[in-house]
Order: sequence, then structure tokens, then C-alpha cells
Amino acid sequence: MHPQHFILFLFLLILNQIHSQTLLIPDRVFDGKEMHIDWVVAVDSNRITHAGPLEKLKNAGSYTAIKLEGMTLMPGLIEGHSHLLLHPYNETDWNDQVLEESPVERAIRGVVHAEKSLFAGVTAMRDLGSEGAGYTDVYLKKSIDEGLVPGPRTLMAGPAIVATGAYGPKGFHDAVKVPLGAVPVTGKDRAMEEVRIQLGNGADLIKIYADYRWGKDEPSKPTFLQEEIDAMVATATTAGRYVVAHASTPEGMRRAILGGVETIEHGDGGTAEIFELMKTKGVALCPTLAAGDAIEQYKGWQKGKEPDPERIAKKKKSFALALESGVEIVFGGDVGVFTHGENYRELELMVDYGMKPLQALQSATSVNARILHFQELGMIQKGYLADIIAVEGNPVLDISKIRQVKFVMKDGTIYKNE
Repeated sequence: MHPQHFILFLFLLILNQIHSQTLLIPDRVFDGKEMHIDWVVAVDSNRITHAGPLEKLKNAGSYTAIKLEGMTLMPGLIEGHSHLLLHPYNETDWNDQVLEESPVERAIRGVVHAEKSLFAGVTAMRDLGSEGAGYTDVYLKKSIDEGLVPGPRTLMAGPAIVATGAYGPKGFHDAVKVPLGAVPVTGKDRAMEEVRIQLGNGADLIKIYADYRWGKDEPSKPTFLQEEIDAMVATATTAGRYVVAHASTPEGMRRAILGGVETIEHGDGGTAEIFELMKTKGVALCPTLAAGDAIEQYKGWQKGKEPDPERIAKKKKSFALALESGVEIVFGGDVGVFTHGENYRELELMVDYGMKPLQALQSATSVNARILHFQELGMIQKGYLADIIAVEGNPVLDISKIRQVKFVMKDGTIYKNE
């Protein structure tokens, strides 16, 4: 943590302990579903005790008032697809991060990334894979939860599970053994065993790769057989957990959907038929628009000056099909591929690709809270946990305002107040 941030954090923590009742007075309140004017929000300890007109708040004088002039108060953002242990691929490519950066170095980076996320208004996130760092993500979660370092509430997937031979790093001859970005399995029994191992080691959910590139520069193909996916999902759900699937091909998506996963990550090759199946089965899509956008720019695409690359054009088409189908959209950008703390990129692209700003904000708050199993979050509502942010202006009129986070409260503690 930056020394100035640490001093501010300690000061605000002490202040919160003295004044546990806080009254937030913004220009407007987005409650997770709709926008309200002439609302205030009262917080007692770590709970919202009132959200509505000031005149309906009893004992208003007992609260310490914080005026947020010109701002919109809203639930903290809930990031649906992050990798706290990764950093942008234009700094260090993925292979070298897995092969050359130790879990200790990556844990330290993760601490920095967690703080950046929190200060950018992300008060909760689902992290989908340690990418070769074992259970470092689980221990990072523990450090955040115990108050050792500042960061969002998290759900951690642990190492993730891949089909044997499908994942990397690759490119070495068969006598060279390298660490892999996820755990390889083959067959129902081994797949079920690995799910149980990961849950036993503290994973909050299971991530599987339903398709991937079998060879360099090859298009993605399905990986697991249907019976393997079915077995992994059954094993996780029996333990009260759930499974998500990296899937970008129609067949990989179809197998994952039929197997009972709760979300499809990426979904680049989704068709109208596949999205209709997702809607029927209640499976949500996390499109990770910002990751593809960043990777194409790393390759040299001059966004705004050159035509869309094929990957971007296809992504826009599949996202439009998803919106048309009515499938639920999870806000999640695959942050780590791009800079932590710039989660707003995904919201901006969701709107740019055809989503209404209000829908995008709902996705990042109340919808994600429900789909990702973050209890008592995602709404500005009496009784909910006090994870609250404020941004300049009105993000429903201009989604880019989500970049300007001026106030951050998590669990009733103020971390940022500019």
C-alpha cells in the first residue's frame, strides 16, 4: 500500500470507529435497479439502515453527515471475472508470468491489485483462477478478510481445471516439465477427485475450461467430454458450490450449459441457438469484452483509427445476439489481462456494444450480486451490507463517469473520500 494511502486508511478507520453512524447525502442514488433523487443513505456500523428521503429518517441528527455534492451514490461494483495474480500482457506475457514469477512475487502483486480495485470502486469480485500460482489466491482472500491488506470481498476459484494436454505453457519437448496454468485431469474419477481437492483447499467455486486451443495458433475445440463436465458439476453442487466454464465455441458452450454450469465466460462464438439454450437453462454470460479489446491493441490495433479486427467484429456480433436473446449478462472484464483498477473499461464497452447504461450498472451491482452468490450486496437497501461508492455526475447519462470514483465504503469502513 502507498504510504499516504496507509495513513489515510488508518485515519479513516479510527474515524469510523468513533462515528459508526454515517449519513451520506448525494445528488442522486442508484439503488442497484433504478435512479432516485432527493434520497439520503444512512449507515450504522456495517449496515444500511435507511435509503430514501431525509424526512423519513428518524434521529437524523445522531448521524455524522457526509455531503457528496454533484455525485451519484450507488452500490459498490462487483467484478465478475478477474485475475488478481496476473498483470497486463503487454508488460509480461502470460507464459513468462507463469514460468518466471514466483507465487511470492505474484502474491505481492495481488495485494497491490486488490487495493487498486477497491479504490476504483470494486468492493467485491469473483477471481477465476490463480493461473499457475496454486492456492495463492485463496490465501490472498484470507489476508483481505482478516484485515491484513485492503481489498474487495472475494470469491476465489483456486487453480481451475483443464483437460489433460489442452492448457499451457506449451512449446517444450516432452522431457521438459513446466508448471501449468491450471490442473489437468482426464476421466470422471480424476475430475471428481480434483474438484474435491480444490474445494478442500478453500476454493469458493470451480472453474473449468470447456474448450481451448490444442495446438499453437489452432482454433479452440471442445476439451472435456459431457460425462466429465456432468461429474464435476455434480461433485461441486453436492458440496454447495458451483461451476463456471471458460467456453468460446458453440459445442464447448453447449456441453457446459447442459452440464449445469452457472456462467459461461467469454462466449465469443455464441450463436442465437446457444444463447437461447443458456436463457432456457438459466445460465448467464460473462462476455469479458475488455480483455479482447486490450489484446487486440497489444497486437497493434489502433482503436478508433483503424477498422475493427475480426475478433472485435465477431465479439460485437455475438454480444448483440446475447442481448437479443435476453440471457443475463455478468459484468466482468477479465481484468489482469489489462490494468487492475480500470474495471470501468468493461462497462464502457458493454454500452458501446449495445447495452443501455442502466442495464450495465444493474449488471455490475444487483445482477452480479444475485448470480455470483454475493449475499446482501449489490443494492442500496435497508439491511444490506454497507458496500457503497460515489462517482462524479450521472453514469446513466454518461457511463464514463464510472471512472471518477470519489468515495468508497466497504463493510461500513470508508477507504476513500475525495
